[in-house]
Amino acid sequence: MSDAISAGVTTLLLDADGTLFPSEEPAFVASAEVTKDFAARFGLTGNFEPEHLRRTTTGKNFRTTVGELLARQGVAIDDDELETWVEREKTEVSAYLGRVLEPRPDVRACLTALSREYRLAVVSSSALTRLAACFTASGLDAVLPTDVRFSAEDSLPIPTSKPDPAVYRHALRELGIGPGQALAVEDSVTGAGSAVAAGITTAGIVGFVPSDERADRIEALTRCGVAWVVESWPELTEHLLETAAVPT
Repeated sequence: MSDAISAGVTTLLLDADGTLFPSEEPAFVASAEVTKDFAARFGLTGNFEPEHLRRTTTGKNFRTTVGELLARQGVAIDDDELETWVEREKTEVSAYLGRVLEPRPDVRACLTALSREYRLAVVSSSALTRLAACFTASGLDAVLPTDVRFSAEDSLPIPTSKPDPAVYRHALRELGIGPGQALAVEDSVTGAGSAVAAGITTAGIVGFVPSDERADRIEALTRCGVAWVVESWPELTEHLLETAAVPT
């Protein structure tokens, strides 16, 4: 790691799913059921099992995933019907995550320590209702309240998803900072691509990535343009607090 990475950084922009809590695997369990029903409704073909969806669409929201699927297979649907499916997936996944996620006192302790030196915000592809369920279940509401959560699904005039950098650019505007004042923290290539495209220095974190996928993920994140990759929140926290303590 380089101490120069964090020079001038005042704000940490944190991805949520797979970064702050291990929500990717359970989310795809619930989302896959809706995706299968969606595919059956419109005659779409493909592998819609949870693990395949996780490996191929992590970092994207349901709207983008099914939109790409429809486009590849040349199927058009009414916007109102798409919204109905998006709402169903949002509701079912949020409820499921609220039931299965557990408190993360380890992450909370790191975020609390970091909040003494940096402003913290969340930048996610996920809907705000899903984030609300995850933050409450993980015990992170107090350190990352609703007013510092930015969603590519809900916070933008036109919903989108990472790797589109729109949600990061929106967060910068709302927080009143430039790209050089922020450090993004992402677990996926899709998310890292979004932050890098917005001109934000990005750290990768792989603590919730399955152990047999970590080496490949680290390599992919590095190719994507992340400045460095850490294995855990304590590792990231230690580095950033040491950097903050260095006189400028």
